[in-house]
Amino acid sequence: MSVQREMEEPIYFGDPAATSGVSVFDQDFDKLFSYDGDDLGLAYTPACSAFCLWAPTAQEAEVVLYDSWEQTVGRRLPMVREVRGTWRLTVSGDLEGKLYTYRVRIGEQWNEAADPYARAVGVNGDRAAIIDLRKTDPERWAEDKLPSDTPPLAHPVDAVIYELHLRDLSIHPASGIAHKGQYLGLAESGTRGPGGILTGLDHIADLGVTHIQLLPIYDYSTESVDETKLDQPHFNWGYDPKNFNAPEGSYATDPYLPGLRITELKTMIQALHDRGLRVIMDVVYNHVYDGYRVNFTKLVPGYYLRYKRDGSLSNGSGCGNDTASERIMMSRFIVDSVLYWAKEYHLDGFRFDLMGLIDIDTMAEVRRRLDEIDPSIMTIGEGWIMETELAMERLANQSNADALPGIGQFNDGYRDAVKGNIFLPDDPGFIGGRSGLEQAVKTGITGGVVYGQTTGQFADEPQQCVNYMECHDNHTLWDKIVLSSPKASNEQHRAMHRLASAMVLTSQGIPFIHAGQEFLRTKDGVENSFRSPVEINWLDWERCAAYADDVAYMKKLITLRRAHPAFRLRSAEEIRAKLFFEKAPAGAIAYTLREHAGGDEAQHLYVVYNTNPKGSTLALPPLGGWEPLLGEELAVLQTDGRLTVKGIGMVVLAVQA
Repeated sequence: MSVQREMEEPIYFGDPAATSGVSVFDQDFDKLFSYDGDDLGLAYTPACSAFCLWAPTAQEAEVVLYDSWEQTVGRRLPMVREVRGTWRLTVSGDLEGKLYTYRVRIGEQWNEAADPYARAVGVNGDRAAIIDLRKTDPERWAEDKLPSDTPPLAHPVDAVIYELHLRDLSIHPASGIAHKGQYLGLAESGTRGPGGILTGLDHIADLGVTHIQLLPIYDYSTESVDETKLDQPHFNWGYDPKNFNAPEGSYATDPYLPGLRITELKTMIQALHDRGLRVIMDVVYNHVYDGYRVNFTKLVPGYYLRYKRDGSLSNGSGCGNDTASERIMMSRFIVDSVLYWAKEYHLDGFRFDLMGLIDIDTMAEVRRRLDEIDPSIMTIGEGWIMETELAMERLANQSNADALPGIGQFNDGYRDAVKGNIFLPDDPGFIGGRSGLEQAVKTGITGGVVYGQTTGQFADEPQQCVNYMECHDNHTLWDKIVLSSPKASNEQHRAMHRLASAMVLTSQGIPFIHAGQEFLRTKDGVENSFRSPVEINWLDWERCAAYADDVAYMKKLITLRRAHPAFRLRSAEEIRAKLFFEKAPAGAIAYTLREHAGGDEAQHLYVVYNTNPKGSTLALPPLGGWEPLLGEELAVLQTDGRLTVKGIGMVVLAVQA
């Protein structure tokens, strides 16, 4: 396939005779060839297998059957061209256990690729697998649901999200987990670490979070992790998608068995549900692992990705390409894929990587279709404002949040105001004592909504705001604090860390914490660890034991939030009506949540965030008898109606009804 350098001129990938002269870049292409049938991919039964491929630019198409992943030459079976660019073939007999690819002729070139809609793949994902999906269901899968005593997720702001890389959880030698680095490792219970501490699933459940958000678990590129070489050290985050609808094999006990990784992933999800934990999947639909080698490009060259006018690939993602989500069949693929994961794997939410590169219409359709299944399925994403070959007003970013109701976006403004700009290692932020940030911090406290003339961010409602201080990207909160406040003591560093975490758990919006944040996770100063050794990335259970007091503090924060709906107000209107900022000295921010905000049992709550190492004294509003709820070790309630906070940290007081 070839690309002319000037996109202003007609461009064809292959022979234009296949599409009656209509280029894949022509506006009429979707009108003529987009397909809305629900039978793309493979439909398997023991009696026959029906294959349906969408490849309008192909002049010939074949199914290639393989008996094993090692087999180099398969049996080629011609497909028949049908309506709107589809190709079909039905093969009689039971093909279970075989592998298959599609082979298409584009002009004079033959390309072979895995089925983009493949739900099972062989080792390393170069061939799709023919399996009976129902045989992958573990026992009780049809009845899989949260326990009856698990509180329903009545609103997205009730969530507490815990972001986790599957391998990080269990790979440490002291994790006490048998299935290290695997799906089944997260399913294990009863695991213990140094000093008998809880580890793995028990540790997470004990924290009290509501959702575990897993870094990519779909099948990602062999360049990241070769599934045939799992005895060698390897690590990757997985943000290089290869087969969007099949699980990654390196987390399975045997990556050579296509159905096993599916069973083990379902077993893991079921184990989490049994413990009252919901599961969010990190999905990466904004780019592919390689714009030239991915199955999309081999089967319909030029269609699924965005191109610049000079014929080069758009690269807003920084990963070499951007998917063309605005095109009907790419948009449809994204929506179909999300729905498949939600239904087949009983997932409870989706986190969209670089969502700002996806078009608004596609994201709105995802939300609409998930609402039809279960409105409590969460959708959050990175709404960064990024350059790509699509008009800015069409992109699902922070500036267009008003067109994306029901979709949360990560609040980088709040993050940077609290801990310092992530791109400036020596910026200490509010917690490090930098002045002039109070107003920026207040925009995060109020959930990113318009609160007053000088306070407001991108959110129309608090459920559109995801507050966080660290994630898998960039320095951990601990490493950032150490870098930006080198003269502070270790105890001051710990106090800053606790304060930043406390601010996340007591601000309006959706709180998000990173695995290990509860025990001051460090990556030894490595900023982006996606290719670092496992020793940098693992959850250090020895550190967890050493910082047990900090783990207990995080647990208190989560308990506080879940016990007090005042920290989880449902609407911007209620935030404006119930949240009041109070007078505070420089380096401190105080506010009240009044009159049983959100139906809270407490009549009033008073919250102060103090960054002054020597302490701060504040006048309490005369609303009644204030009593400590959290931070009593820092609080001195004086008889004259003032509060002294003895150092860096958060204090929460209440007036009970």
